[in-house]
Amino acid sequence: MSLPEGSAIYPVTEATWAPARAFRVGPWMIRDGQGGGSRVSAATAVDVFSDADLPAAEAAMADLGQQALFMIRDGDDALDTLLEANGYAVKDPVALYAVEVADLTTEPVPPVSAMPAWPPLAIMAEIWAEGGIGPARLAVMERVKCPKTGLLGRIQDQPAASGFVACDGKVAMIHALEVVPALRRLGVARNMMRAAAFWAQNQGATTLALAVTRSNVSANALYSSLGMKVVGYYHYRIK
Repeated sequence: MSLPEGSAIYPVTEATWAPARAFRVGPWMIRDGQGGGSRVSAATAVDVFSDADLPAAEAAMADLGQQALFMIRDGDDALDTLLEANGYAVKDPVALYAVEVADLTTEPVPPVSAMPAWPPLAIMAEIWAEGGIGPARLAVMERVKCPKTGLLGRIQDQPAASGFVACDGKVAMIHALEVVPALRRLGVARNMMRAAAFWAQNQGATTLALAVTRSNVSANALYSSLGMKVVGYYHYRIK
């Protein structure tokens, strides 16, 4: 089985990490993120545009109380050029990784090392909060409509990690994977990824995907070591 390309992952990203609403303004899709971060707040081009269309997108984002922010996906070269010419800076280059679920389910996850839990347990919210994932991002998880679950990781007989995974068709996507700093490099994240794959398998998914900033060296190394492949890229342009 071949892995889906980045273009097939983009809509899964939105389905599994949802803005409060999304609406058209001319050639743009505008997203109301309500403080949930760049991914749920960035505008994208969904039709042919010109320089004259840019102010309408900027005004729509201003009306939402959001800074002007665009997502630049593979193939969005013209938009990238336009935004650069209008004073937009590059923000958070991201890599999209994917792996066949079957490749991460070849051996069981150690007992009680990573467990599905939804709604999230209080300790999961505490771990997320310590990592900067607060109420606005928990609200993102709540409004996801497709099958979803939280994941609680444990090691050394104590809570160690929180994660969120949701499934859109044959692709499951993991988000908000946060490991307690003092318990990192002990295999917790690997157990969480495998637990996510087993959950995805039970939903009928064949691919597990995620998005990570390219500057996060340790996370990129982890995902590569698990056999995950980069299938696409995106970055943001911010005013």
